[in-house]
Amino acid sequence: MTLTLYHFTRKYSGRLRIILPLLLFILFCSQQVGAQVNIFDLRKQKDTITRFSDPPVKQKRFGRAALELGLAEIAPWTYDRYIVNVDYARISWKTTGHNLNPGSWTWDNDPFQTNQFGHPYHGSMFYSAFRSNGYSFWQSVPATMVGSYLWETFAENQAPAPNDFINTSFGGIVLGEMTYRLSNKIINNHRRGFKRQASEVLGFLVNPMNGLNRIIDGKWGKVVGPANRSQDDSSKVSAEFDLGARKFNSGNQGLLTHGRFGWFGRAKLLYGASNENLHTPFSNISITAEFGKDDSSAVNVISVYGSLAGWDVSLSDSVENLIIISANYDYIRNAAFFYGGQSVKANLLSEFKLLNGFKVNTAVGAGLIILGAAPDPYLYRGRNYDYGSGFAINGRAGFNIGNRFYYSINYRGSWLMTINGNKSHYFLHTITNEISYRVLKDLSISAEPGYFRLEGNYKNHPDVDKTYPYLRISTRYRVNL
Repeated sequence: MTLTLYHFTRKYSGRLRIILPLLLFILFCSQQVGAQVNIFDLRKQKDTITRFSDPPVKQKRFGRAALELGLAEIAPWTYDRYIVNVDYARISWKTTGHNLNPGSWTWDNDPFQTNQFGHPYHGSMFYSAFRSNGYSFWQSVPATMVGSYLWETFAENQAPAPNDFINTSFGGIVLGEMTYRLSNKIINNHRRGFKRQASEVLGFLVNPMNGLNRIIDGKWGKVVGPANRSQDDSSKVSAEFDLGARKFNSGNQGLLTHGRFGWFGRAKLLYGASNENLHTPFSNISITAEFGKDDSSAVNVISVYGSLAGWDVSLSDSVENLIIISANYDYIRNAAFFYGGQSVKANLLSEFKLLNGFKVNTAVGAGLIILGAAPDPYLYRGRNYDYGSGFAINGRAGFNIGNRFYYSINYRGSWLMTINGNKSHYFLHTITNEISYRVLKDLSISAEPGYFRLEGNYKNHPDVDKTYPYLRISTRYRVNL
């Protein structure tokens, strides 16, 4: 189902989806830069007590949360119906009765970015309506599903779609908790003046529901004294920012003969430490956002990893192991390749401390793809991608020499059995090699060759077997906040 709030997004999708990484960049650059931190470092910092607590909203406000969820339903529908006057917003008792029938559900054919980004973002509003009104992570999860069902049933005259319900619900939970935590981390309750107001505005943009409740509760701009610092979220945050040139090849030929270079920027953010608060959902979050000159859209990658639960199974101080269950959201769209998926994985993160500051980090993961969207060149009812569920695996190995030279190799693979689309199954994977050398305290140069691969096996069409090589070259600025 097309949300015209996101119909608008389709028109200005590049600008809207670039807001978050750019605003985070502005925020990070305004802070005092700390010592260099390897974002893959799993060491326990025993001399630092890292606290995590939700912002001091202890009272659960069900009435307000329900009203705000309703606002998240009514506002985009009002825009759809009375501002842009789209047909699918012309609802009636007849359309509602049809949509209430469970047999009416059918998969839709909306554009890729609407289904894979627009709906999850809308779902994050449903989630945040309850999360920012005193409810925990798990208590806010049902609100996302309820909000998704209400929209599918009552806000459009088109039949409810299973893909919309899953994307809005699961994706909304992942994006909602991520933006909720970041918005609260951005705001410094002990500051005054312009920087404080700027942080309030930025926090509002990252998570509007949380910002709205700060205004209602009178917390916007209110200074909290030193006695209340224990209520702050002191989770560690580190970030890397890349700016450089990249080259994608849309065929199987070499990079030197096909494709062209264009600029790109990338932000990687790590919230929390992998080995702390293991049983608190999303106490550790990894976010990657990439944007740049491209024929498809301005934003090419949004990837979010959030820990759900974890266990420390370290063998010794020199060999650390963590088992982490994670919820994952992936959106990839560039001139050569696109993929969208939501998954739950079990991950084993390890660090081996060797001699003379030499460290090796590894990570392996495997789990279920709840719903993935794979490119289909043959089209299915006008849609250029198929929906499927399946299995995902990933692996990474990297080493660090003296916190100056870093190398890693990364692999990610997905197998999907189509449940809506042309009769098919897919195998997609990507391999990346990354080399980075620190030239100054927080500045590095980096190169990343790799490729995407798509293998589509069809019952009624010729199989597809394509490789899309790419190369990124950039300067990298690393901060610890």
